[in-house]
Amino acid sequence: MSGRLTAENFHLWYGENHALKGISLTVPEREVFALIGPSGCGKSTFLRSLNRMTDLVEGVKRKGRILLDGQDIYLPGIDVTRLRKRVGMVFQKPSPFPMSIYDNVAYGPRIHGVKARSQLDGLVEASLRAAALWGEVSDRLKKPALGLSGGQQQRLCIARALAVQPEVLLMDEPTSALDPLSTGKIEELILSLRSRYTVVIVTHNLGQAVKVSDQAAFFLDGTLVEWGPAPELFGMPKDRRTEDYITGRRSLDG
Repeated sequence: MSGRLTAENFHLWYGENHALKGISLTVPEREVFALIGPSGCGKSTFLRSLNRMTDLVEGVKRKGRILLDGQDIYLPGIDVTRLRKRVGMVFQKPSPFPMSIYDNVAYGPRIHGVKARSQLDGLVEASLRAAALWGEVSDRLKKPALGLSGGQQQRLCIARALAVQPEVLLMDEPTSALDPLSTGKIEELILSLRSRYTVVIVTHNLGQAVKVSDQAAFFLDGTLVEWGPAPELFGMPKDRRTEDYITGRRSLDG
């Protein structure tokens, strides 16, 4: 298991709205892959398709395949709970549970059958360290998570996602609700995570995409315009529409 994701001619409809139109790309293992494009272009829909979060929307139809380590995640009989353990997600707005810092991180492992206190203690500490939060909270693990700052809450949500030991981490605009200092910490964290996880991030912040990504893809009107190594896409885009977007000649809202 490596965390390699591949989309093959993937289409998705919300009712009559054709939200994704024939997306084909490969997310290499243990790299940061940024999805960029104007609002409503399909990048968040594609991100949520990678662990079947779009299943939760009524009236969704799809065609094509998404493969995780060569296996189609939409085949009948796929255990979606196990899929989401392998492919975790961090959302735009920090969303800690109304419980202690410790119990937030231990929540997922407990659901997946980890009961031994010593094992939970180890997972909690390792996950908080991986999320660059252990040093700030190690002496108050029993305190309410909602008492943390916004940036700390988001790092806690990352620790919570890491605690179930995923292969892939999906991040949907993880810094858009944070101040610049907290944003910088999350960006440093993303860079540190790529040695162990495949990371796919949606961001409107082009500077952030340039800073953290190894690969990038530009979406427009539900289509994939181009994708490839980030230095090439941001420095020498092949398509004029990509160039217009990254140079500001096309507005964020398209």
